[in-house]
Amino acid sequence: MNFLMKAMLKKQLKALPQEQQDMIIKAVEENPKLFEQIAKEIQEKIKNGVDKQNAAMSVMMSHQDELRKVMQPKK
Repeated sequence: MNFLMKAMLKKQLKALPQEQQDMIIKAVEENPKLFEQIAKEIQEKIKNGVDKQNAAMSVMMSHQDELRKVMQPKK
């Protein structure tokens, strides 16, 4: 992930504690294709008239198993 993308992501996550921000950034860096697919699906739903929050929740729910795996701390 380039510097600009990382800066934009940090700005979006600024309300979260630093530990959670780091965990999310690491997950995105390690699984860019998953997060690209999620972003595309959210944008498609928004284009079809679904509001941003409902689109995001719907897509996240459909990918919840994959997200759970990538967000779990590695032992």
